[in-house]
Amino acid sequence: MTDCIIIGGGIIGMLTARELDQAGLSVTLVERGETGQESSWAGGGILSPLYPWRYPEAVTRLAAWGQARYRTLAEQLAQDTGLDPQWLQSGLLILDTDELEQARSWAARHGVSLETVGRERIAELEPALADPPERAIWLPEVAQVRNPRMVAALRLDLERRGVLIRERAEVRKITAAGTRVRGLETDQGLLEAPRVIVCAGAWTAGLLEQIGELIHVQPVRGQMILFGAEPGVVRRIVLCQGRYLIPRMDGQVLMGSTVEYTGFHKATTDAALTELSDIAVHQFPTLRRYPVKRHWAGLRPGSPQGIPYIGPFPGLDGLYVNSGHFRNGLVLAPASARLLADLVLARPPIVAPEPYGLTAARG
Repeated sequence: MTDCIIIGGGIIGMLTARELDQAGLSVTLVERGETGQESSWAGGGILSPLYPWRYPEAVTRLAAWGQARYRTLAEQLAQDTGLDPQWLQSGLLILDTDELEQARSWAARHGVSLETVGRERIAELEPALADPPERAIWLPEVAQVRNPRMVAALRLDLERRGVLIRERAEVRKITAAGTRVRGLETDQGLLEAPRVIVCAGAWTAGLLEQIGELIHVQPVRGQMILFGAEPGVVRRIVLCQGRYLIPRMDGQVLMGSTVEYTGFHKATTDAALTELSDIAVHQFPTLRRYPVKRHWAGLRPGSPQGIPYIGPFPGLDGLYVNSGHFRNGLVLAPASARLLADLVLARPPIVAPEPYGLTAARG
């Protein structure tokens, strides 16, 4: 019998598995589809919340812990697996400045490098940007990873560590004996373990409803497109009115993303394709020269205020939850995984765990 079963093979589940394996526990990871192919694959890989000053302190604390360690994590994965997650310090250029004072105050409190830049400096940072505004917010330390490569590297790392990965295994029920978790009932049979950790993203609430506890995690569709551009066309992560462009190392440019409350409906729409491509080309007219190579959608695990649920499940010993990271799964994942492991192993936690508890008040 394994020490821990993790439900969900996204970035949260895989990093949680890695943390527990590093602590000496045997781990089995159960995934309904293929590891890393849902929200973790579909996102943009920006290692910062968008408009970070808008988020509660609980989100900022997790993000800051992970940001300080992400480069080392990516380099270690590249060294151990041969798959480079392509950590890249692109910086984040925010063209909206109506919240400038709030942004400055937030940056001062948290020791974050933030500059207010004028039109000339904006043109230096992004020469191809059409009609630069009079001023913008520049966060030079913000980085990104190429998230499909990140999850592929994590999957290979877990395999080499001996973590048992069961894909295409549908969880039908979390089983218990009295007030103690017992394991899982899946379409591939029964699995037993003294600890079960639910990292099932948008599907988390449905699993927990079966045992009588509802947490507020819901699917939120996000659509994105990819331009087959060349290096230098877009140089920085550029954010304006909730939409962002992300340049990859090879020059390809992501444009995203929508925020749609459509349940578990994950199909793409022509309306979103038109909207995203029009915004991108309006900001960077040179993108007209390049084809839209891909258009896809993913389901984020939405939660109140974007504060994830991390901690033990009330009333059922051995059951834990690590879910509800909304748009910030990539950047919050290292700290969320470490905090969950701290709680499982009764270690001193990296941050105070109370704001993330399943019964903690959320707005």
